[in-house]
Amino acid sequence: MSTEPEVNLKLAQEHGLNEEEYAKICGVLGRTPSFTELGIYSVMWSEHCSYKNSIAVLKTLPRDGASLLTQAGEENAGLVDIGDNLAVAFKIESHNHPSAVEPYQGAATGVGGIHRDIFTMGARPVASLDSLRFGSPRDPRVRYLVDGVVRGIGDYGNSFGVPTVAGEIYFEECYTGNPLVNAMSVGLVEHHKTVSATALGKGNPVLIVGSSTGRDGIHGATFASEDLSEASEDKRPSVQVGDPFAEKLLLEATLEAIATGAVVGLQDMGAAGLTSSTSEMSARGIEKTGSGGIEIDLDLTPAREKGMTAYELMLSESQERMLIVAEKGREQEIIDVYRKWDVSAVVIGQVTDDNMLRVRHHGEVVAEIPAMSLVLGGGAPVYIREAVEKKPDTPAADLVADSSLDFKALSLQLLSRPNIASKAWVYQQYDSMVQTNTVTPAGQTDAAVIRIKGTKKGLAMKTDCNSRYVYLNPKAGGAIAVAECARNIACTGARPLAVTNCLNFGNPYKPEVYFQFKSAVEGMGDACRMFDTPVTGGNVSFYNETSLGGGRTAIYPTPTIGMIGLLDDIDNLVESTFREAGDAIVLLGDPELSLDGSEYLVMQYGTPGADSPAVDLKHEKNLQELLVTLAAKKLVNSAHDVSDGGLAVTLAEKSIMNRDRMLGFEVDLECAGADSAAIQKLLFSEAQGRVVISVDPGRAGAIIEEADRLNVPVRVIGKVMPEGGSIAVNGSPVSEFTIDELLHAYEHALESALHLEEL
Repeated sequence: MSTEPEVNLKLAQEHGLNEEEYAKICGVLGRTPSFTELGIYSVMWSEHCSYKNSIAVLKTLPRDGASLLTQAGEENAGLVDIGDNLAVAFKIESHNHPSAVEPYQGAATGVGGIHRDIFTMGARPVASLDSLRFGSPRDPRVRYLVDGVVRGIGDYGNSFGVPTVAGEIYFEECYTGNPLVNAMSVGLVEHHKTVSATALGKGNPVLIVGSSTGRDGIHGATFASEDLSEASEDKRPSVQVGDPFAEKLLLEATLEAIATGAVVGLQDMGAAGLTSSTSEMSARGIEKTGSGGIEIDLDLTPAREKGMTAYELMLSESQERMLIVAEKGREQEIIDVYRKWDVSAVVIGQVTDDNMLRVRHHGEVVAEIPAMSLVLGGGAPVYIREAVEKKPDTPAADLVADSSLDFKALSLQLLSRPNIASKAWVYQQYDSMVQTNTVTPAGQTDAAVIRIKGTKKGLAMKTDCNSRYVYLNPKAGGAIAVAECARNIACTGARPLAVTNCLNFGNPYKPEVYFQFKSAVEGMGDACRMFDTPVTGGNVSFYNETSLGGGRTAIYPTPTIGMIGLLDDIDNLVESTFREAGDAIVLLGDPELSLDGSEYLVMQYGTPGADSPAVDLKHEKNLQELLVTLAAKKLVNSAHDVSDGGLAVTLAEKSIMNRDRMLGFEVDLECAGADSAAIQKLLFSEAQGRVVISVDPGRAGAIIEEADRLNVPVRVIGKVMPEGGSIAVNGSPVSEFTIDELLHAYEHALESALHLEEL
């Protein structure tokens, strides 16, 4: 028999609660909490579960839209109507801290957890995406982290049978000790088959289904709500262990159980396990009907280990588990379905009407808490922290203006940078074609597109964020993250629909970090309102900091955007790469060119500059409409946006990203007074709102007409060639390439930078 420690302020503080919060808990209960109750409050009031330092800011985001079927945060994931009685469920979440100390399992369980959020809504996952950030590839530990994370994502997704169709990976010094692993899942469901994460109906039985409960992952939520340090290595038990084969059985059994009509409510056991699922489902029931609650008996919970305490059973984050509220008298139907799939399903309690979460263990009540006091929107604390702007100390570059620069060598060097070079080594470890819905291989469209079987429609999806921009200018960078995601989706011909987000920042108690957070959210909100892409939900991950130079340094603020779009006719899909020799190359958009924030500026001058690129949201909206219109009218053969590396990289990628059809280009750019400084901007600026398209020359007039109608600047800059590439300015050659030179620079640079032969 273990003896529970005495509950007092000191113990509460060790659980991450402050003095004010501990006093509030004692006031709510009218007594000192039990040890189990303290654990329950500590995880539910952690940043990871309560969003206590972020929810006030998040509520400023646009959260309503005609196609939304649920409000942001109302269910396990966002749900958007796409017609034909179909809806898409999608969400993105972080698994940063677990991946920092146990990269393989941290990444794998991040993938598993986000998929469960989708199929607990009744949707079948059809695609997975990711967004990854690491430190310098020169660092041996970074290489270890990259290897573990990539294998974890691949092994779990491949075994589970859901294609990984898109993602991004960046390398910056600031992520050296604190990598970011953000995972997104997308699923499809018919309207009448959706399930709510709500506990309703007094006397309805409550079941735990899936894997048994062990000691892995205890305090995972609070672990994710504190800074990483050397001591974090000792918290490996806070990292869950995943089993994709168990999850596959759980998926099939759950969708079949939902089809019986006997499931009243359903929620994944993610962060905080039994604690979060019982309290959150209870609270939603209370919000909907005015009364509710759940009572469970932990003696009935299948345990993986003997002698587990109530505290451990409630806080365990063992994977592949869910909580079901069944219709009274029909629980055996559900149990029989899970038994058929060799998955455990056990009644452990029932729905009540006294608004309490009550937990019994060994015949005693070990926790009795007003359910609403635990949750976001109920009694969980809400804070607005001090926000103070602290501009980064990054000088502007004094651009070389003479003719000494070798633009061919610079272009090839830029193409070889780990942030730009081919990511084939990563995505080739992922099964992107399982389920046979993926329309094109990775890298051939600006956003991934999934075929919706039984219809002519396609679903486009993308993750995006240039965190360097957000670091330089949080508001503009937040807006650009949304704009670039939407631009990529529109390049395929799809119309952007809605957004999920994963907001990765440092310690919110630092005023400069909170300023970054508030400003980035403001920029995101402005863009989402302009594009009519409401935010359906997501995740906030604070306390992402690393030890550099003897101090604690926050990562670049990284508000990762996940977006979906709808392609009404899959036959209108537009690929990124050149399609036909002789096509005209057309540049859409003509912003003022600057090298601020660019990969080139970091490479050549050792500074990211003093500001992010500017963003014109009205222009971005018009550009999206133009791209969708051109695709629908079949006027465009390819479209690829100008982003990392600028126009030179965009042209190179259009030439070589499709290995089965590599075509060259001949481009002549115009620039008054084109000295060396101006040419650097022409080639390498990451100025926003630009897309390079290729079109049949006979259709150029129709394209110009459509662009003029939408006030989008347009000009023909060259033509597609059978082989090779050349760029001229005002008729004077600047650089010439062979396809082999471009391919050599681009194709294996990432593997070389990571020294993969050492892994």
